[in-house]
Amino acid sequence: MRSKNTRYPEEFKRQIVKEVEEVGNATLVARKHDIVPGTVTRWVRESKAANKTNYPLNIDYSTNSPLDKENEQLKKLLGEKDLEIAILKDLLKKTSQG
Repeated sequence: MRSKNTRYPEEFKRQIVKEVEEVGNATLVARKHDIVPGTVTRWVRESKAANKTNYPLNIDYSTNSPLDKENEQLKKLLGEKDLEIAILKDLLKKTSQG
């Protein structure tokens, strides 16, 4: 784990937020990069808030087509499965060592 008061560069934060949007699971991304999940969740929340202030009319620029919705569902499902696999691998390591 990193030290408690570590500051991350803005570019790194943007990359992590982008990865969370792609994967659909902040906890999985946090685990992958050895970051506290709450920190990653906060970065995503702050990014969303910043985007709303950049577009004061709160216009949704996404298409919201059925394919986009299905794509988001599939990304979330994939993220959940990746997290399950990571947890099972950790459990397997622990049981084989002990």
